[in-house]
Amino acid sequence: MSRTLVLRPCAKINLTLRVGPRRPDGYHDVRTLLQSIAMSDRLTLTARSGPFVVATRGAGVPADRTNLVWRAGEALWRAIGRSGDPSGVHVKLDKQIPVAAGLGGGSADAAAALAGLNEMWGARRATSELARIGAALGADVPFFLRGGTAVGVGRGDELYPVDDIRPLSLVVIKPSIGVSTADAYGWCDEDRARGEEAAPVASRRDVDVGWAWGAVTLTNDLEAPVARRHPVIAEMIQACVREGAVAAAMTGSGSAVFGVFADAVVRKAQRRLQRPDWLVALTRTCSRGEAARHLGLGTGRL
Repeated sequence: MSRTLVLRPCAKINLTLRVGPRRPDGYHDVRTLLQSIAMSDRLTLTARSGPFVVATRGAGVPADRTNLVWRAGEALWRAIGRSGDPSGVHVKLDKQIPVAAGLGGGSADAAAALAGLNEMWGARRATSELARIGAALGADVPFFLRGGTAVGVGRGDELYPVDDIRPLSLVVIKPSIGVSTADAYGWCDEDRARGEEAAPVASRRDVDVGWAWGAVTLTNDLEAPVARRHPVIAEMIQACVREGAVAAAMTGSGSAVFGVFADAVVRKAQRRLQRPDWLVALTRTCSRGEAARHLGLGTGRL
């Protein structure tokens, strides 16, 4: 058994997010195009006698049983038929992916915990089984166990991998406010009930991703409802366009937005987009293979 594992789960953006009606289970039917990006957290798993412990570094990140890493550990412990509380591993989570941003950081950490603990505990569960366990923790968790580019339908956890897109340079901006997923979907329902238009904030939406069948049009049905409550969303998107973004949009339920830039101008754009109350990060898209290596999957180690 490995004594220490270091995993770096990638964040994601939603290149598209179409929201259907609310389902009887409280979720909405969605159709989304998910994409891994190089922004990542760091999980260090160390074999250690005693109870399972999650230690966190980062503002607003709980270290108790509400943390998705703890919940992932408990779910896997039960799935492999063990009783009592999990034990034998200490997890240190260094948080770099902004929270309440639509970047999937909590789900990415849960996926990394499932992958790492699967080895630390000698569980030998297939990735498909880990994805099934992860789906009960959050709709995005199965995606993070695969990564790359994928279409998600249903709650978003029914995944269909598609061809990797060409590498894209990105600037991701997170404002000082966060947005809860429940609020964003609730605002979408409210606006639709009032007949509010879900027009995108910016007109630049088409991105050449290297697919023979054409460009991807960035679409997010939650963008307009969230921007109506938080005008900073529109401000950030429009700022990206002014600085030369090929396209810009909100990711997931927000509050982060991303701009797609040509390689030649992306660093200059990042500098010019800096604001005292904005976190502005330079990153890029990741292939499926890169995302898997961040979790130790497909390397022969996990």
